[in-house]
Amino acid sequence: MIIPSETNYMDKYFSGEKLYGDDFDLDEIKKWFDDEKEGYADLGAKEKKSYKYSYHALNAICGFDFINECSLNNVLGLGSAYGEELKPILNRAKHVTIVEPSESFVSKELFGVPCNYIPPNITGDMPFKDNQFDLITSFGVLHHIPNVSHVVTEMARCLSPGGRILIREPITSMGDWRNKRYGLTKHERGVSDNLFDKLIRRAGLEIDRKSYCMFPPLSVFIKKVGVLPYNSKIVVYMDLLLSRLLCFNYKYHAKNNIDKIRPTSVFYVLRKIN
Repeated sequence: MIIPSETNYMDKYFSGEKLYGDDFDLDEIKKWFDDEKEGYADLGAKEKKSYKYSYHALNAICGFDFINECSLNNVLGLGSAYGEELKPILNRAKHVTIVEPSESFVSKELFGVPCNYIPPNITGDMPFKDNQFDLITSFGVLHHIPNVSHVVTEMARCLSPGGRILIREPITSMGDWRNKRYGLTKHERGVSDNLFDKLIRRAGLEIDRKSYCMFPPLSVFIKKVGVLPYNSKIVVYMDLLLSRLLCFNYKYHAKNNIDKIRPTSVFYVLRKIN
């Protein structure tokens, strides 16, 4: 049972005005980190034989297709698991670094490209030089992290001038994270739409492109016919159209079924100017 004072306290988070966890102290961050470290792996991803990456078409249409002119000597992937998400650009990459909390995914190379896996620092600090990477990807990772604004600032610091960051993340609460949710890890929650734009700009990054995506009714229907929706270009274009048309109904925390008829994620192509 939620007491009134707690409800009032949580209003600022469920409204999307503030991001839950972003102002946690080190002890709170450590507890969160311990809970989430193996969260994605334990949901079934560590079973490599049955693992299938499900977002290639979405990543290409909203992200990779817009960085064809970029140099990709050094690439950083955040929470990239087996590195499957980086396949489309590995023929252009000379070296890949992956920050990954779970040891279940570690490898010395990705499809012939040298790769260095390192564990994340609990504080969110990254052990890299300024301007080190030409491309940074974060696909469905930041919503597992408490201090998102600090991590985005670190991403910006490590990015070379003119480099790109590709981010795909939920922009909804993903339900009430105080309760156990089926198919989700303990703490994951999205960053609200307006708040996301603000923390990106505060980090000194420019938004080259922003696409609303992942419209739930469509993906539910497509999965019923045995298709992975975000690995199909046709479905992705349909999804992007519906997400654009229904974004007027966007709410961070859905309270009824009508509230759920909206895009649930956003895809950013970000640039560092200097």
